Amino acid sequence: MAATVSFKINSKQRKLTCKSVVTIGRDKHSDIIIPELVVSRNHAMIRCLGEGDFYLIDSGSSNGSFVNKQRVVAPKLLKHGDVISVGPADILFEELSKDLDLIDSVSMLETIVHDAPVIRQITILVADIRGFTSMSEQVPINTLTRIMNSWFLQVNNIVAGQDGLVDKFIGDCVFARWETEDNQLRTIVQAMSAACEINEITENLDKEYKDQLPSKLTIGVGINTGTASVGGMGQDTTALGDAVNIAFRMESSSKMLNKDIVLSEFSFKYLPEDFWMGKEQHIRVKGKRDTVGILALTFGEAKKILKKIK
Repeated sequence: MAATVSFKINSKQRKLTCKSVVTIGRDKHSDIIIPELVVSRNHAMIRCLGEGDFYLIDSGSSNGSFVNKQRVVAPKLLKHGDVISVGPADILFEELSKDLDLIDSVSMLETIVHDAPVIRQITILVADIRGFTSMSEQVPINTLTRIMNSWFLQVNNIVAGQDGLVDKFIGDCVFARWETEDNQLRTIVQAMSAACEINEITENLDKEYKDQLPSKLTIGVGINTGTASVGGMGQDTTALGDAVNIAFRMESSSKMLNKDIVLSEFSFKYLPEDFWMGKEQHIRVKGKRDTVGILALTFGEAKKILKKIK
């Protein structure tokens, strides 16, 4: 989905088409230059993630970035008509729907068919920072913003490096997916590898900000494989369905089980049997009548499995 931003700087009105990254700050190399001392040199960015979702990401600025007058701590998904405020500048975010250009030449039926969701086989990873609510109440907002946005940016790079796609950032949680029709093992290995790499960057951030954090920075991860609806009308191209719900339940259960990664039976069954036979458990999952088989691992155990598979 294409998008533009409109803003006024020094009495001049400007309109800019959003690229994969739009930088905002006082630095002369920024895409949107705001020459005010209350604006940091590298203040914030608008970054395109997933299949056309644009997020505002503050870079840990002293005076903050705002969307509709609400300060941004974690990446904020932008919607049509949102107003981004950085220092004295207000930036209007607008989505450009491809369907608008087709109305005169394409019937409504054809448009609906064009935008119909696609059912795909995917592996889903959900990674969540544990104790985020408590941490956010005790850590200065500038520090919290730097930690969170460093985490989100690195997580996005890790997922992309494993040939995956960040579907959504939700609060302190990342939801990523891998698609394939013929090699489920590969997507599961990629998701597990991403999970281990995300843990490593989380540990590095914990070391960097150790003196400013009330407790250790850790994550829990859930992984599930199944069919999901990908796509839909307009902007919403997120994956939907039972497979996604189960992935989120797997992540939730990781804390209860005191483990780092929880794979559902729909994922771990693709691993060689000697890695999971006799180690599987069964848990009740909200919304499911029957129990779901799981494989609960520490990051160390996951690394051993990956080393043997690779």
